[in-house]
Amino acid sequence: MPAKHSKRYRKGLELVNATQHYPLKAAVELLAKFPKAKFNETVEVAFKLGVDPKQSDQMVRGTVPLPHGSGKVVRVLVFAKNGAAADAARAAGAEFVGYDDLIKKCLEGWSDFDVAIATPDAMVEVRKLGKVLGPRGLMPNPKTGTVTEDTAKAIREVKAGRVEFKVDKAGNVHVPVGKASFTAVQLTENARSVIEAVAKARPSSAKGAYLQSCTLSATMSPPVRIDVREFVSGAVAA
Repeated sequence: MPAKHSKRYRKGLELVNATQHYPLKAAVELLAKFPKAKFNETVEVAFKLGVDPKQSDQMVRGTVPLPHGSGKVVRVLVFAKNGAAADAARAAGAEFVGYDDLIKKCLEGWSDFDVAIATPDAMVEVRKLGKVLGPRGLMPNPKTGTVTEDTAKAIREVKAGRVEFKVDKAGNVHVPVGKASFTAVQLTENARSVIEAVAKARPSSAKGAYLQSCTLSATMSPPVRIDVREFVSGAVAA
């Protein structure tokens, strides 16, 4: 049975031409005209990519700094064995810093944080958390800058608005680009940074059209299709 959309959603849908692909700036302006929810909605960009995620050489993953931040308070956990790294993490504003104690808590099911960072030497034990943190997207990874000696720099970057993107099993990517309260310029510049980063992350082994579709939406709104031709040659608007 199809999901029944809210009156607010249906009103927003009336403003969208379902067959049109809008330039990014126009898509952001259209989103701003939709009826507002009673809370500050998260705005995200969603992609359908022409890759086969089952192939290891077609995995799309990375991070991108948002010029205007994500609008979200990011709670950071740092796994650190030595005192200097732990002290630097606390000074940089990490909410949770520790080693054996935090590993034990996570193994027991605790995950009240948004980003986990670990020093390379701490990963010897932190690897045990793969089955716990991996499915939640919280496992530290060198590719996303969350396994590093410079814990302070990593903390500053994620708190300033560095977001991670990763293709799922169906070839989709969802990335938050801000809040509904952001200005049109802030959302446009954040979204542009994300689209450009995902476009540049195209695996060399990917065949055919890579950015098959791209949409912009808020938590409670219908999606607005974005014309991605300005971002990458060979892109299609499906």
